[in-house]
Amino acid sequence: MARRPTPDDGRARPTTIRDVARHAGVSVATVSRILSGTYPSAPVTRAKVMRAVRELDYVANAHARGLAGVQPKSVAIVVNSVTSPHYAHVAQGVQEQAAREGRLCVVGTSGGDPERELAIVQLMREQHAEAVVLVGNISADDAYRERMAGYARALTLAGCHLVLCGRPSLGPEVPAIVVEYDNTGGAHAMTSHLIAAGHRRILFLGRRAGYTTPESRIAGYRAALAAHRVPHDPGLEVDGTMEWREGYRMMRHRLDGGPRDFTAVFACNDQIAAGARQALREEGLRVPDDVSLAGFDDLPPARDIDLTTVHVQHKELGRTAVRLALESGAPGTPGAPEYVLLGTRLVIRDSVACPAG
Repeated sequence: MARRPTPDDGRARPTTIRDVARHAGVSVATVSRILSGTYPSAPVTRAKVMRAVRELDYVANAHARGLAGVQPKSVAIVVNSVTSPHYAHVAQGVQEQAAREGRLCVVGTSGGDPERELAIVQLMREQHAEAVVLVGNISADDAYRERMAGYARALTLAGCHLVLCGRPSLGPEVPAIVVEYDNTGGAHAMTSHLIAAGHRRILFLGRRAGYTTPESRIAGYRAALAAHRVPHDPGLEVDGTMEWREGYRMMRHRLDGGPRDFTAVFACNDQIAAGARQALREEGLRVPDDVSLAGFDDLPPARDIDLTTVHVQHKELGRTAVRLALESGAPGTPGAPEYVLLGTRLVIRDSVACPAG
């Protein structure tokens, strides 16, 4: 904030709204209304005020504005991590739509901790965010769901929307919008693609009980096996988290455990696929000549390793969440959308071939 000399001691003092009003030749009330955007003003008057703001380098006192009941309009997004490509792309979609709607975007990270996520949601309610967007998996128990349902109702009473991205509804009585993509359908399509190429022993990497995204994807994998009458072998499903190092670990452990009993690998996401590919290469196995490999998400490093994968509209997920929250009525009211499912599609590259031999 710029500082102006005081008449008694020559020391600089902060520029005030009265200084702006005096410089622009208007009232303090006019400056306040123009800066807060709460009242229409003549273009000439607004131009004079904004010129005074620039010339005096005036910055509004956020605390004072809060006491006066003037809050900047904002939406909040809560993700596990900002380093994951998946979360980063969804967050970018939220930010883009928030900017298009003239809102600030606040990003919080939970680290996968349900307690931290609940605390962030409560903070965003206190900060009067217009929408709170929760993205991705969380290991939720009944106590978490009950508390989050309570927060959802409190947010609605405060004129805010809770949006769940890529996670299931908290129940039919909970006022929250759910926006997700078709994990099960995408996994079904990819498994069917591998089967059509001639594979019957398809290793699934990234099973994780209690987490909605892996559970939905493995459900699609199993459904496709059943639809094509391919025997389901639980031994071909491997537990692990959705990270590069986990993909490498799972594949390394599998290869070290005995003769290879699969011809194709369906990784729960592209990060897992990239880690598994490294382990295969170290074993002297070529993709796709020796082992076919498929992923899910179509995020880095999928294109770099020429990976056949399932494309997900990550940015559109974020944009849709904000758009629905700001344009619809309160969740649960007639006509308000409560569930939106975005489609997925296969991206065919050069990591899948007919089984060797």
